[in-house]
Amino acid sequence: MVNDPNSKLLRIFVGELDKVNHEPLYEQIVFEAKKRNMAGATVLRGIMSYGASSLIHSSKLLRLSEDLPIVIEIVEKEDNINAFLPVVEELIEKSGRGGLITVEKADVRYYKPKKGSGR
Repeated sequence: MVNDPNSKLLRIFVGELDKVNHEPLYEQIVFEAKKRNMAGATVLRGIMSYGASSLIHSSKLLRLSEDLPIVIEIVEKEDNINAFLPVVEELIEKSGRGGLITVEKADVRYYKPKKGSGR
């Protein structure tokens, strides 16, 4: 991916316990993004959330939830994001769990791998 003011940010919200073929859903999404040579992916683990089910998920000690929120973020060219969306949707469907997918404008000003790293 080159620096591009017309890139998109794909943000995927799932649960930590969501699985596809006994593997974490978030890992499957990242591995699929890597297979498609997408610029990069970041997985973030939240400490509290609720969604369409209105169930509160929290990391508080007294009420430890093992199904904490996971957010996967991918910044990439719009065409690549659009081609990847059906893959993500299929994986979420296979998990049998819910999720949320958003796409928004991203103005990539700087993108460069560290020296000596291969891509």
